[in-house]
Amino acid sequence: MEQSFNDAIASGKINGAVLCATDTSGSFVFNKALGERTLISGEKRPQQLDDVLYLASATKLFATIASLQCVEDGSLTLDEDLSSIAPELASKQVLTGFAGDGTTPLLEPAARPITLEMLLSHSSGLSYHFMNQNVALWREKFGGSQTERRTVEDLFNYPLVFQPGEGWMYSPGLDWAGRLVERVTGCSLGENIQRRIFDPLGITDGQFYPVTRNELRTRMVDLNPDDPDALGKAVVGGGGDMNKRTIGDFGGHGLFLPGIDFIKVLHSLLANDEKLLKTGTVDNMFENHLSPQAIKSHQAALSGPAGVFLRVGTELGANVGYGLGGLLTLEESYGWHGDRTLTWGGGLTLTWFIDRQNGLCGVGAVQAALPVQVELSASLKQVFRLDIHNKYMAWKGQRGNPEKE
Repeated sequence: MEQSFNDAIASGKINGAVLCATDTSGSFVFNKALGERTLISGEKRPQQLDDVLYLASATKLFATIASLQCVEDGSLTLDEDLSSIAPELASKQVLTGFAGDGTTPLLEPAARPITLEMLLSHSSGLSYHFMNQNVALWREKFGGSQTERRTVEDLFNYPLVFQPGEGWMYSPGLDWAGRLVERVTGCSLGENIQRRIFDPLGITDGQFYPVTRNELRTRMVDLNPDDPDALGKAVVGGGGDMNKRTIGDFGGHGLFLPGIDFIKVLHSLLANDEKLLKTGTVDNMFENHLSPQAIKSHQAALSGPAGVFLRVGTELGANVGYGLGGLLTLEESYGWHGDRTLTWGGGLTLTWFIDRQNGLCGVGAVQAALPVQVELSASLKQVFRLDIHNKYMAWKGQRGNPEKE
């Protein structure tokens, strides 16, 4: 693994990497920072484990945990109608296409209410505009300004693309879930995450976009001459428009955090230590939450044009579902993940996993150079997933042999 990353760094194809992993007991620890980052001044410094990373869609795990904490409190439920808390969701209709003139949307009423479970598992009917042509056309014609900063409600005002619970599509469901947390608690999503996720784990270095704390800005990988606004361009492949257009804390993409702190959250869930969530709640995260219809839709999405990103390193045709927080493997893959591994990522460069069967969790963040080499980043993420399991199994083997102690 280290050789693969160092070769890519030496050739200038990536700038560096932050790689962290640990096991259930916390005895196995693998933390590596490789390469260099560039300051906004142009000065280069060695990559550090506490450098602040843009998490992009890996933010969704934190919004999921915050939502489930509200379920435990009784202020939200997983399976009940959300209309009293989010009437905007209750009023959404299903977009089935456009009339022959191409300008009149064809809409039908939603057959059932959207639930929090649907939002967390991307089965609500919501979709990002870049994942669905009909939504892209609707956004172009009726979505309003795409240059001004907007709230979750205003930015993701699109209709649904399928009946709630009957399909699967990667979506802004976690952005809406974050707003539900804010509405029932009266605090921002960032405040909730700091108080109920970060504080119990001793984490002090996280903030939603825009990062304003000077002590964090001096350590931000994505604050450099190529990205002077710290939009996370290298993480998302050169754009960063999402951060440009948002007001408030977006649970789907907006968090910045060091990798060395991210692994603390993953470890808490792996160990099921009840610092963040009750044991039963964590167990429920690792169950499949898709209906039979949604499972078929999910498999179709994994086989489609965007499937290489949505499969998160699993094989095409692998038996997978969707848990609360990420893709859920439903079978063991020798040499990598166990059954019921929860995994997702952020942009093109970050991946995380929690493998309860093998007792291992990890986060790997490629620090890409612009223009981003997409295939290389994907390859390096897979090298991390595979080799960290190999390292862990070798470590366990050594500990199990008294002659090697």
